[in-house]
Amino acid sequence: MSQHRRRAPAQKVRQRRVVIAAVAAALVVVSGGVSLGLWASSDDDGGGPAGAAARTSEARSAATAQQPPTPSPSRSYPLSETPRTIPAVRAHTPARGPGWKPERGARVVVNDADLADEGRLIAGELDLTYAGEKDDVRAGDVRLALNGDEGADPESYTMTVRGGRVNISGPADAGVFYGTRTLKQVVHGGRTAPEGVVRDEPAKPVRGFMLDIARKHFTPGWIEDRIRELGDLKFNQLGLHFSDDQGFRIESDTHPEIVSKDHLTKAQVRRIVQLAASRHITVVPEIDSPGHLGAVIAAHPDLQLRSADGTAVRGAIDISKNESAEIVDDLLDEYAGLFPGSQWHLGGDEYQALTYSDPASSFPQLATAAREKYGAGATVADLATGWLNDRAGTVRAHDRTPRAWNDGFFRGTSVQAAKDIQVAYWTGKEIGARQPVEYLSAGRQVINYNDEFLYYVLGEPQTFVYPTGQRIYEQWNPRVLRGTSAVPSRYDDQILGGSFAVWCDLANSQTQDQVAAGIRLPLRATVQKLWDPDRPAMSWTDFRALADRLG
Repeated sequence: MSQHRRRAPAQKVRQRRVVIAAVAAALVVVSGGVSLGLWASSDDDGGGPAGAAARTSEARSAATAQQPPTPSPSRSYPLSETPRTIPAVRAHTPARGPGWKPERGARVVVNDADLADEGRLIAGELDLTYAGEKDDVRAGDVRLALNGDEGADPESYTMTVRGGRVNISGPADAGVFYGTRTLKQVVHGGRTAPEGVVRDEPAKPVRGFMLDIARKHFTPGWIEDRIRELGDLKFNQLGLHFSDDQGFRIESDTHPEIVSKDHLTKAQVRRIVQLAASRHITVVPEIDSPGHLGAVIAAHPDLQLRSADGTAVRGAIDISKNESAEIVDDLLDEYAGLFPGSQWHLGGDEYQALTYSDPASSFPQLATAAREKYGAGATVADLATGWLNDRAGTVRAHDRTPRAWNDGFFRGTSVQAAKDIQVAYWTGKEIGARQPVEYLSAGRQVINYNDEFLYYVLGEPQTFVYPTGQRIYEQWNPRVLRGTSAVPSRYDDQILGGSFAVWCDLANSQTQDQVAAGIRLPLRATVQKLWDPDRPAMSWTDFRALADRLG
């Protein structure tokens, strides 16, 4: 159609060029950053209203060129700051923008049905609407997505805050869940999730909390509250030590005679396990043997270990008797159905027969059984190692990975502990204790339970003192396995992680509420160092203030 447009007279074209030139000159004079419109001219010959407007505009431009520029309104934002969370995120790329706050009626959507549980949970926590699988995009959305990156750490995630929306993606639902924990913390107390991209993953695959429910009965509700707390902090294991000399605390169908009056029913345990699974926490059960079996022995006194002079050894079962193995295997088989996770703790520590100066003469029945099973030169330590291997075989048949306390592994035995039994290293204080490097140099995987930092022992018996969050935060990391010294960094990959532990030696020293309050900061410091072992960027004072703010 342009070829039919009526051409303007040459004089009027020249007038428009004059106006445009004046505007251009004004634009050159005015400093940068000011937005000026381009005034339109009509086909007027300069004598009418349009021509007057043009002349006025020219005069205004000239005047403006003599004055300082006035900034026009803008929607600019400062670069965002890294979100402050516990544990701290590993990387954040800042950006400019308004960020994101939960608004009533906004949606949580997912790209895969496997994320429904994570979606419903964060929607409920932030008072949003869970909308299920959706492809459309709306303002205020939180989108959870599996990104198909099979080679990445399944606990890694990316959280992008952009354009008034949040996208959390990861290679597996665990990582996406941790992304929702970050979002939950960031907006806590009415705050805004900052614009930008968080890329995050844990340094260690084992981030645990172990609870001694054998010496002290904890209510199901208290345990469930701890699971919610652990989940928000990105812990992924809960150990339950439920058999010891003082009690056996879970209902049993195969051996009801051993169960203590105060105990958890199987229905209660199933709810605990289910809640833990919804927070991507594996429950790791522990039936400690061949020591710490006092509650079992109380119902089966014929199985108690006795020395040559007939003295009963507290908590120790006689591992020379077939019936001892049978009852423990009955229990391991029974509870494998109750605890579906991939991990099992066999205990193995403090078998009192091996604390005697001459175990063979003190316990001739054990020495005889060792020689009969493993040959003429076999020792009581060989028999105890064989016991550990046999119990490992029982749980291995249920596709469980076994672990045992470090003092259940013995030096100089002809029978070697199975290579797949992980070492739960807790102490080096006993006589003849093996250094952590002995296990690591042999190629074993180790989990850090260092009692110098990570043992909360009720009543502070012996030399124990309640650990502080500050000491863990400032002095401990996963390579500090024994005492206060770190093992060489070349062993870092063999150290799977660590676990904070509550032991109830003097069970009535604290109430449940006191325990919860006492472990609050140590738990947060522990997970910070398991998520990122490097020296934290935040001071302890600031970390504690953040913990107090987040609750």
